[in-house]
Amino acid sequence: MNYYISDSQDPFFNIASEEYLLKMYDKDFFFLYINQPALIVGKHQNTLAEINLDKVEAENIPVIRRLSGGGTVFHDLGNLNYCFIKKGEKGKLVNFKKYSEPIINALQKLEVNAKFEGKSDLTIDGKKFSGNASHVYRNKVMQHGTMLFSSDLKRLNQLLKVNPLKFKDRGVRSIRSRVTNISDYLLHPISINQLAEHILSEIKNIYPTGSIFQLSDSDKQAINKLKEEKYKSLEWNFGYSPTYTFEKISNFSGGRILEIEMKVSKGRIESIELAGNCINKEAINEFYEHLKGVNHTKFAINKVISNNNLNLYFNNLSSSELLQVLF
Repeated sequence: MNYYISDSQDPFFNIASEEYLLKMYDKDFFFLYINQPALIVGKHQNTLAEINLDKVEAENIPVIRRLSGGGTVFHDLGNLNYCFIKKGEKGKLVNFKKYSEPIINALQKLEVNAKFEGKSDLTIDGKKFSGNASHVYRNKVMQHGTMLFSSDLKRLNQLLKVNPLKFKDRGVRSIRSRVTNISDYLLHPISINQLAEHILSEIKNIYPTGSIFQLSDSDKQAINKLKEEKYKSLEWNFGYSPTYTFEKISNFSGGRILEIEMKVSKGRIESIELAGNCINKEAINEFYEHLKGVNHTKFAINKVISNNNLNLYFNNLSSSELLQVLF
């Protein structure tokens, strides 16, 4: 077992590091890291259906799709993340309970009554503090999880609050659970770095022949390349979402109503239909053509809006109101 403790708090770098260590090394790893605030979306999720886009944009929170399935999670400086990368026998690689046991045992030694519940959750007093997800690559499994230690739970709930009625798709939906912080249950206060040391000590007891691992300069270059080309790309973080239909009715002052039904595939608008008393019916089809093939992101759509005279297509509707309709 190789023990790798990241000295980076860059969520793009650390998420890319997981894929790099899984695919580029024929070794077992236990990896710990802490990220700056970020939302980490499951591989098979519709990103826009999981996040509070207005809040995310207002706070400039990175949104990153990870390699594994499962639900969307919030990372911040009060959240310790762990990752096992382990070789094994095909068909027997995924075992959430096995890789969660060292975490539970370490917390039990701190007299925190942590338990494994359901498919992959770790709880205290019935409240979730850790969710786990896995990804199989050849004869290896990557299982990783969060550990809410002193995370901003109010912010977590605000960033993940979204209207589920807007989206119809086959993406995996996050199941919202009551969550809690480990620090609330400690008899003797410790820091998150001390918790990391305590967890690592438990892992070293299980794998006593392991050694500390450091990334080489070439490793860092390769991870940064993966970070820039994949994990910071709209195509991966938003475009990889399953095909979905976006539906919404918006009401504006003066009795103005605008209703939308829009189909999005691979992150791009495939078809769009608008109805309501704000539309110039004779010209609206031309506006549809401007939007077809455009990424369903505010940046891309705002560019289209800026390059067109909305008065040709809409009656008494501002660009900000139209953006409101489209998200």
